[in-house]
Amino acid sequence: MHTIINQPKPNKMSVVNVLLLITATLTGLSAGLLYAYACSVNLGLGRLPDKEYLAAMQSINKEILNPVFFMGFFGALILLPVTSFLNYSQPVTSRFIFLIVATLIYATGTFGVTAFGNVPLNNVLAKINLQSISSAEISKIRIDFEGPWNRLHNIRTVASIVSLVFVILACLSKGDTMGK
Repeated sequence: MHTIINQPKPNKMSVVNVLLLITATLTGLSAGLLYAYACSVNLGLGRLPDKEYLAAMQSINKEILNPVFFMGFFGALILLPVTSFLNYSQPVTSRFIFLIVATLIYATGTFGVTAFGNVPLNNVLAKINLQSISSAEISKIRIDFEGPWNRLHNIRTVASIVSLVFVILACLSKGDTMGK
């Protein structure tokens, strides 16, 4: 008769771990969107003439406001603190610290920069009727919009990627307590 000693128990996914996986996925989708936009869309738009650039940005800024975008962008914003809270314990674990750091970076560097930087610029641009202004005015509007918008976009892109790295670290963490 053959006996197996110390056979590991089946690994069951807890609700907390499932939420962590969903959080990682949504944070990754948000980071991926911003990264892809930074390294392709912005570059392509930058080659357009002024009026076409501004018209394209108006269109993109309108169309991105859809449920699929909201799911990733706001889903990460909501689930990061929820998942952090669910991973809180005494003593504090490395997983909790990684998630809190990811939450703070995403909330300020991704969401905050978007809400208080990019969106106000988008709102100003949305109110402009490109058909009723001169080429000189269009050129000035582009100068005032494109540089600041791209700088803010780069900040939120880096923030979302850094946040994702911390979520991945949380996923890989065994929940060890800090200092051990």
